[in-house]
Amino acid sequence: MDKNGTIFYPIISSIQKMALYETKSKYYLVGSNNSQTRFRVLKIDRTEPKDLEIHDDKVEYSAEEIRDLVNMIESGNRKTSATISGISRYISAFGIVGFIQFLEGYYVILITKRRKVAVIGHHTLYKIEDTTMIYIPHDSIRAVHPDESRYVKMFQSIDLASNFYFSYSYDLTHSLQHNLSEPKNFVARNMDLPYEHNDEFQDKLLCTNGTKEIQYFGIRTHPLKKFVWNLHLISEALKVDLHPNWILYITHGFISQSNINVFGRPLYLTLIARRSSKYAGTRFLKRGANFQGDVANEVETEQIVHDSGVSSFTKSHFTSFVQMRGSIPGHWKQEMGKMVAKPAITIDFYDPFAETAGAHFNELLKRYGAPIVILNLVKKRERKPQESLLSEQLTSAVKYLNQFLPVEHQIVYKRFDMARKNKSNSNVMEQLAGIAKIVVGKVGIFHNQKKYFSQKLNTVIGEEANGNC
Repeated sequence: MDKNGTIFYPIISSIQKMALYETKSKYYLVGSNNSQTRFRVLKIDRTEPKDLEIHDDKVEYSAEEIRDLVNMIESGNRKTSATISGISRYISAFGIVGFIQFLEGYYVILITKRRKVAVIGHHTLYKIEDTTMIYIPHDSIRAVHPDESRYVKMFQSIDLASNFYFSYSYDLTHSLQHNLSEPKNFVARNMDLPYEHNDEFQDKLLCTNGTKEIQYFGIRTHPLKKFVWNLHLISEALKVDLHPNWILYITHGFISQSNINVFGRPLYLTLIARRSSKYAGTRFLKRGANFQGDVANEVETEQIVHDSGVSSFTKSHFTSFVQMRGSIPGHWKQEMGKMVAKPAITIDFYDPFAETAGAHFNELLKRYGAPIVILNLVKKRERKPQESLLSEQLTSAVKYLNQFLPVEHQIVYKRFDMARKNKSNSNVMEQLAGIAKIVVGKVGIFHNQKKYFSQKLNTVIGEEANGNC
């Protein structure tokens, strides 16, 4: 559907199951919805030793049309060559991770096993349990390179079954508040299909083989690229302009959901941790930040609580609170030359005008709004200055940057020497809880329903806020 330049796609992807068929000249990737009533076909050429050629006819087929198509391809292959046994089903899958090339031709990476880990409204979130990587060019035209296997082994050492997640309908790269917000510059009265604030989109009733199926249409947001881990792998597919249902955005991190009972009321508690792909790396090997303000080990953690008895976004109560952790935004490192528990901290160079920290906090303000609250947990004082050097650098950067911000938008900075508090036998968790209470009071908790008040006078519950820490 296209009206005034706006394209409406079904909110829930129509490609959730796949079957890969093989011939000598092509791979045919047949994708279908979960009930296998609607199908699409992706053709991948196998006669190119180096280039990747993908064709998407953007036609939606019925189950009967797919059977006819497969039979027609098989019949054509048998007629053209007696040595070809026709088309054969090669593998079943649940999505495309992407395409990759080393020194020879391209490979396609498919999700072969998934596990349901959470449900948010009518959206289902999955964890990748297993993948397979298939070489695309046919063996008869393969341009063999002696070092190909070495690069393949290096790539396969990355365990794609370890903490990688996706959804066919929910944008895991954004917070719940962003996903429930109306798009900017969108005028509903100019469209045939009205946009509703959450999941009550204009529906289209389809009849397939006598059964009724409802498609929900709405606007899909662009993912936040820093939390997409297969962006490079799908770059070639995006160039071909495939139908959006073929594209899966994979997120690295952690997702867990528990069904809890509070005073007899069932609730879902969902924890989503998104790890940034920018300036990423393992501990000690990546520290500080790059010149663009991307910090090492950046993880956005979101806690979502909602009524498990009602799945609708508009009728149920959903709350969300977001916090972010990351390396101190500066140019520093910890060398791993010696096998010691805590390698020495080295500051590569000082940034008197806080340009790197400024780029980092500028991005946070754009993403979350104000106020940004920093909780610094590193040591204040040491016999040999190490962590305290970074703490002083951050303190100086925040003080400098706040000069250029309005009072109401200034960065709130709190220092809490956790190591020192532990040594003094004080109740650290109680003190952190006190800080958390102050922070929540400043930034608020996002709530999808209208404001309402508790029994305590003037206490607003459910005020929409940026929900960051």
